[in-house]
Amino acid sequence: MSVKHAISRGLELGRSFLQIGLLKSGGRVAAKLRADRFRVGPSVRTVQPQAFLPARYRYYRTSLKGLAAQLQSAGFRRRFTGASPRNRAVFLAFGLGVGLIEQQLEDDRQSAATCQEIQAVFKKKKIQSTLRPFTSGFKLEDYVIGNQIGKGSNAAVYEAAAQFSHPKETERDSTLVELKDNEEEVQNVRSPSCCSLRNFPLAIKMLWNFGAGSSSEAILKSMSQELVPSGPLALKQEKEQITLDGRFGVLPRRVSAHPNVIRVYRAFTADVPLLPGAQEEYPDVLPARLNPAGLGNNRTLFLVMKNYPCTLRQYLQVSTPNRRQGSLMVLQLLEGVDHLCRQGVAHRDLKSDNILVEFDSGGCPRLVITDFGCCLTQNDSSLQLPFNSIWVSRGGNASLMAPEVVTAAPGPDVVIDYTKTDAWAVGAISYEIFGQQNPFYGAAGLHSTNYQEKQLPPLPACVPADVQLVTKLLLRRNPNKRPSARVAANMLHLSLWGRKALGNLDSAGMRKLADWLLCHSAVVLLQGCSGPSGNRVEAELQRSFLSNLDLEELRAAVGFLLYGQDQSRACIMFP
Repeated sequence: MSVKHAISRGLELGRSFLQIGLLKSGGRVAAKLRADRFRVGPSVRTVQPQAFLPARYRYYRTSLKGLAAQLQSAGFRRRFTGASPRNRAVFLAFGLGVGLIEQQLEDDRQSAATCQEIQAVFKKKKIQSTLRPFTSGFKLEDYVIGNQIGKGSNAAVYEAAAQFSHPKETERDSTLVELKDNEEEVQNVRSPSCCSLRNFPLAIKMLWNFGAGSSSEAILKSMSQELVPSGPLALKQEKEQITLDGRFGVLPRRVSAHPNVIRVYRAFTADVPLLPGAQEEYPDVLPARLNPAGLGNNRTLFLVMKNYPCTLRQYLQVSTPNRRQGSLMVLQLLEGVDHLCRQGVAHRDLKSDNILVEFDSGGCPRLVITDFGCCLTQNDSSLQLPFNSIWVSRGGNASLMAPEVVTAAPGPDVVIDYTKTDAWAVGAISYEIFGQQNPFYGAAGLHSTNYQEKQLPPLPACVPADVQLVTKLLLRRNPNKRPSARVAANMLHLSLWGRKALGNLDSAGMRKLADWLLCHSAVVLLQGCSGPSGNRVEAELQRSFLSNLDLEELRAAVGFLLYGQDQSRACIMFP
């Protein structure tokens, strides 16, 4: 649309505003607009041009529809020609503005279509399952169990290998899982567990059963949250339905595969065995047949997963990731949290102990979120929890509860919104990733109940400015001012790979960014699974970004980045 045409179009629309007497009867028009909006309001995922306009423009955009037909009214011509020069200049300026809005709407329609096309291409590229075709593995006797590798408040984890693997293959591939990343396993600091990982590529998690009973149905029902990351073949077919209040019902929703979320390959119930270290480490949770003073039930739930070299906490105790690796680690956590949130799951216990680490061929850490015992799952994906009693569980790890959770007071109409709570926890964990003390740990640390944002300690100067900005935004007390995990992830994606595209971009014009997305998606497709320099973590992140493209969320990310740039310039000018 040329400037001349924009002015002409704007004049026509501006005149039509005058024709209906908008300035005199704005109340009646506003009421009609509200009614129209509620009748045909756009959904969150539906592309509607007016959805991309700033709020102050949407009213005018909706008001313009159907008014151009009145332009030739003789009454209007008399009123416009009789107006003062000043008023005519005002209407000319207004007309120009509306014409430019029309151009912006067309650009947004094209950008939205580009995002949808790219998203459709990458959505088809499903995460390849690492599960080998097999029919065994539903009994504890199917596994050789090694040493204990972890213990929490509700379970113990042991290294394991599949009993039915060929003995000669034990060291190379003795697992239910096709460990396609064997060549990527730990080097340097990752030994001494290196040999252990080859011999025991699986991990078995044994849940502690105090009051769930000993029937499989009761155990599965009581511990169903642990099954959220399980695959479609994790349970025997007959166990896919469990007895719920006298009726058979399906297990709660389970999330699809994602590189940054743990995958449970097998889940089954079995008698509690006397495993190495049990009498010393957790005697009270053993059943009476193994320990007369034990309080546990005879049977419990076992989960079979991949064995990872270490937790994030263990890794950070012996290693400090470099500047780029730290950014990628924060980004992976945001991608994992966003994946869970989109499928109606809030982890609610995100901490460095519940994040596992392995390494790709380039030595880049791959982070995997695990331990879903405290998670909240909802079929409608709203993640709104009625908090009508103090007995309602708000999750685990009180130190990393978001302000809106820890300050909630139970009441008949109180609801806790968990849509941004895990993203807040990522902001706190970012300090640990960059070698700092978590500001919410320890007696001298901040408390999410009453901390002020200005009290947050600065990250090291070597941390990229955009990562510092994301961390600061994620730790905002008000969730309405806090970006979602998706928007925060988009900010880091654009910072890592789209910096040139952001050079001359403002928050209203997304066309240049859409052009860059087309080029970037072509590059990612050509690089395949290995990514730049064989870095599989980066390739996975870029595919995740492109498969979740949304124009509104991209615009929000750009807006936050531009806000950060403005803040930086202001600090330089007025230190």
